Amino acid sequence: MRTFGGFRSGNRFFYGELRGEKVHELAQPYWIDIRATGQVLPLANVRVGLPIAPSKLIAVGLNYADHVAEMKRTELGTPLIWFKSPSSVLPHNGAIEIAFPEHQTDFEVELAVVIGRTAKNVAAEPALDFVFGYTVALDITDRDLQKSEKQFGRCKSLDTYTPIGPFVYADVDVSDVSLELWQNAELRQSTRTSRMIYSVPEIISFASQSLTLLPGDVILTGTPAGVAPIHDGDQLEAAIENWPRLRNRVSIAERASGRGAEESSIIST
Repeated sequence: MRTFGGFRSGNRFFYGELRGEKVHELAQPYWIDIRATGQVLPLANVRVGLPIAPSKLIAVGLNYADHVAEMKRTELGTPLIWFKSPSSVLPHNGAIEIAFPEHQTDFEVELAVVIGRTAKNVAAEPALDFVFGYTVALDITDRDLQKSEKQFGRCKSLDTYTPIGPFVYADVDVSDVSLELWQNAELRQSTRTSRMIYSVPEIISFASQSLTLLPGDVILTGTPAGVAPIHDGDQLEAAIENWPRLRNRVSIAERASGRGAEESSIIST
């Protein structure tokens, strides 16, 4: 297994490969070319930043039977996909800022796939050849917006609503790995990826029939049962197997805390 990420040293951002406690700087984003510059920095001397910069952020819904049941939905017979805004991504240790505190806003933990090669009309059998690696992500969801608008784009694309990382892992099999989320040290979601209704290859194949997947694009593969609201001050931790946990805190967005009552009531309708 190889480990890649985005890092900051002072005001400088770069992509690198993590080997032990050393970060080997790369000349380009890892999904384009794994060519080292020769610069090596101790992990302790850098900050972990966003490991991805996708042109598209694709989400999959209703991909675990227990989550389908808890949401009182029925399986569709094909993967349910939509787009999340790339501006919603948030790095490890970043603050999830609840945009509308009067709304129910839920956590959802998911396996995320990073595309490594351009994929169009790909069959399921060779689909993994187009994957660079995997990481863990949260799909934060404003349920009030989701219910009122009847579609998933805006309710899941607010700024900070897609925490992801801390790293991306290549050369790893994720067909049957654990996926877990803790809220304030309490285990709230727990499953194995083998319980997905549609596997990673099936999702990639399905998506590529309608659109071109580009290197660096990210696909979130769905969440299991156990989704629940987040609140100001919460601490969330998400993990796949024994990979380093993705940790994020929850706060109220500044614009939300300063919004007038009239504006809040209009947005809620």
